[in-house]
Parts: sequence; C-alpha cells; structure tokens
Amino acid sequence: MVVGLGNPGPAYAGNRHNVGAMVLDELARRAGIRLAPGKGARARAASGEGRLAGRRVVLAQPSTYMNESGGPVRGLLDYHKLPPEQLVVVHDELDIDYGVVRLKRGGGEGGHNGLRSITRSTGTREYLRVRVGIGRPPGRQDPADFVLRDFSATERKELDLLLVEAADATEALLATGLEAAQNQVHPRT
Repeated sequence: MVVGLGNPGPAYAGNRHNVGAMVLDELARRAGIRLAPGKGARARAASGEGRLAGRRVVLAQPSTYMNESGGPVRGLLDYHKLPPEQLVVVHDELDIDYGVVRLKRGGGEGGHNGLRSITRSTGTREYLRVRVGIGRPPGRQDPADFVLRDFSATERKELDLLLVEAADATEALLATGLEAAQNQVHPRT
C-alpha cells in the first residue's frame, strides 16, 4: 500500500506539506487508478487498487488532517490484510534540500506529525518512506508555518519535475526493493 500524506481541502492543496498527496496523484494517473472515498474501515481515505511497477497496489490519501493520518492508514491496512512492513508512506521532508528524494525504512519522525500518527497507529516505525525534500524554512520562520505555505514561485517552476522524480522513486522501490532503489535514486558521492 502506498500512502501520500497531505491535508484535505483546496486551502492546503498547494502547500509544501501536501507534496506526498501530489506524488500520489501522479502515481494514480500513471497507473490509471481512480481514488474514491471508501466505506467502513476505509471511510477516512480516498483509495483505489490496481497495478503499478508490475505489482498489485493500493494507493491511498487520508482525508483527515496530517496529524490524524494514522487512523485511516491503520483502517486500510486492516481492511486489505496488509502488515505495516508493506506500507510505503510518501511525505514532505524538511531535513532534505528542496528537489531531492530519498528512500528509507524506519527511523524517527523528525517532528513530522503525519509520521508520528502512523507510527502510533501501526505500532512500528518499520515502514518504507519516500522522503520528498522541501528544505528548511528561511531565517527564523517556524517550521510549522513553512510547511503550511504554498511553494514559492521559483519552487513551482521545478515542482512538476520533483513530483515525477518522487513517483519514479516510488515505482523503483516497488519494482526492485529498497536497496536497489536507493542505489538507483540516491546520487553517488
């Protein structure tokens, strides 16, 4: 299951915090998967099933605010009978420069309330992550304010490319596994 994190509604649509949901929209477009609101355990997310990178997948976007993402994710995992180890979360990352994508399994939440909620609801940090770099806030700007602002005009010029790169990284992760995908996605130093 691939989950793209964001906040609901048009007021948040262009926010940095919503880049995970933007990447999920790109993945759904590529796979021809229509995201629709569910019922019962799936009621607090838009989701759809199909094939991506040669695998059967569930794509999902919680319809709750970021800090409540865990409930819908847990409901979908339970409904589809998937362990948290088969969960891929696509999210914004302050600690990575804008335009950079990184893959990893587990680790801390780094103050990210969406990840904290998912960790709490699944009982583990050992899920896969597609970390989409949004960079640090300028000067002394509060990180919470920074993530809830739209991308700057300069960032928007490169945003489509970033979404494609993050979607490509997600597909590589699904197709080849974490280590091979990291070797492909992460630049060599």
